[in-house]
Formats: sequence, structure tokens, C-alpha cells
Amino acid sequence: MQQKGRGWFLTVITVFILVWIVSAIHAEGAGGAETNVAVVNGSPITQKEFDREMTRVEQTLLSRGRHLNEPELVKVKKQVLEDLINRELLYQESQKQGINVEESAVDEELKRVKKQFPSEAEFTRALEQAKLSETAVKDQMRQEMAIRQLVDEQFGDKLTVSDKESKIYYDGHTNLFKQPEQVRASHILIKVDPQADESQKAEARKTIEGIQKKLKGGEEFAALAKEYSECPSGASGGDLKYFRRGQMVKPFETVAFSLKPGDVSEIVETRFGYHLIKVTEKKPEETVAYDNVNEKIKEYLGREKARAETKRYVESLKEGATVELLMKTEP
Repeated sequence: MQQKGRGWFLTVITVFILVWIVSAIHAEGAGGAETNVAVVNGSPITQKEFDREMTRVEQTLLSRGRHLNEPELVKVKKQVLEDLINRELLYQESQKQGINVEESAVDEELKRVKKQFPSEAEFTRALEQAKLSETAVKDQMRQEMAIRQLVDEQFGDKLTVSDKESKIYYDGHTNLFKQPEQVRASHILIKVDPQADESQKAEARKTIEGIQKKLKGGEEFAALAKEYSECPSGASGGDLKYFRRGQMVKPFETVAFSLKPGDVSEIVETRFGYHLIKVTEKKPEETVAYDNVNEKIKEYLGREKARAETKRYVESLKEGATVELLMKTEP
């Protein structure tokens, strides 16, 4: 069985457009006169386009905890400019080859993007913040879809990923598919404000002690959680579903992972208040089975093949192109 690297194209475009809109919002404050940073076969790439793409890249890196120092910033600027030039070359080639994206396909993609917003009004508000029109968004979609269609037509058959390739990748990267130890627990919470005085703390402690007595007297944990817990999970009997280490506050986590399924803790104090914790299930650390990640591996490998083939293709396009660089990427 083989999978072509095409099924993820529309998802990639949707994500690209969403990030493009958000980046436009953040980049809009830069202002300044409209200038060009490069000209590709007579078609300009503007400073605004460059700033928007830089914002997108910087936000992505920040979300991963990466802060760029000056040498790294220089490298990123060079890469962003190169990526914009490459995209323009690919789009121009798509037009040379007569690739025409149907308007109905663009409209469908626009619907997908709009669905990512709480309402159409929120989508419109986002465009206003970014100083973009719906027409501009559709134009950007059309360009991205034309490029992806070009890539697909040029070497779509080379983007196939076999089960054998997927399994080789899995076997060579088993550390990526390890699932940490998890615990499923329920709790009953009596809240205590961090600024509470001793009498308020004592009152909350008395309440949780009363619930603890009911539990020891044989009353059901879930029923008591529904009646007394001041956490939203109380409505479902206190069930917090599965969680791994690092997802709960430390005192809660320490106790939850120390209990056996069916055990109920003593009273646990955290910054939220007082808890009684019941562990219902535990999952040891395990490696996710190959069959459960096969399709995701194929998607990843398909994207990697597309990047490699696109890079080679762009280099061939550059040989017959006229590219004029108009900005300095170094200080």
C-alpha cells in the first residue's frame, strides 16, 4: 500500500492562511512607506510581504520557546527572503503552465478558514485588524493552491510513501513514539482563596474533612463530587480524565501518581484549595504501536519529500530567472 503526499495539501493551506492573517495583524503596526525587497522576473516582493512573513516565522519560533539573537536573526531574514522569492518563482511557473484554480475550490477553502473563527463577524474583524480584504485573502489562497497543484503535477508520483518506508522510519525513531506514564483521577475540591485568612482556611478544611468522613462511611466518591466539589469537573463526578506528569500542580501530581487504582488520598492542599483524590486507572509508559501512527508518519514523510523535490525544482527555475535583491539582510 502506498500513499501520495496530497491529502494534507488543503489542511496545510488552511493553516498557512490562518497564520498569514494573524501575522498580518501583528505586522500591521510597522507602517512605513511601501518599498520592494526583491523583484522576480519583473514582479515585486514588497516590504510589507517580507514583514508579514518575518512576523509569522518569529511567532512560530517564540511559540517553541526560541528567542533569536542577532546572528540568528540575520540567518532568518535571509531564509525568509529566499522563501518569498522561491514562492514567487513557483507561482509564476504555475501560470506559465496554465494552471487555473477553480473559483469553487477557492470558495470552499475560504469556508474552511472561516470555520476556524467563532463567527463570520470575528473573521471580518480579524481582516479589518490586518487591513486585509476578503479578496486579498482569496488571492493568497489561489496563489498557494496553484503552487501546490504545480508541485503535485510535477512530481506528485514521487511523493508516494510506502508501508516499508514508514516502518523503517518508525523503527529508527522509536523515541518519538513513547507515551509517558498517565493516570486517570477524580477529585473533590473545596476552594480556598490564596488571600484567605486563617478562619476561612479552617472553615474550608472543616468542609473537606466532613466529606472525607462521608467517604470513609461508604458514600460514593462520584456522588459526593457532584454534590460538594467546587471544580467544574464535579458535574461529571470529579473525573479529570487522563493526565501525565507536568499537567497538574506539583502537590496534586505527586499524590495522584503515588496512588493505586481505587485508592483515595488523604486531604491534599494546593494553591487552589483542599482536594480529595481518587485514582481510577493508570497507564504505564509505553511506545505507541506502529499501526496507530502509520498514517501520520506517511503524512510527515510525504511533506519531507515534497520539500526536497520542491527545493530541487526551484533551483532549476532560478537558472532561467532574473532575480534582483533590493534589501540588506545583514546589519
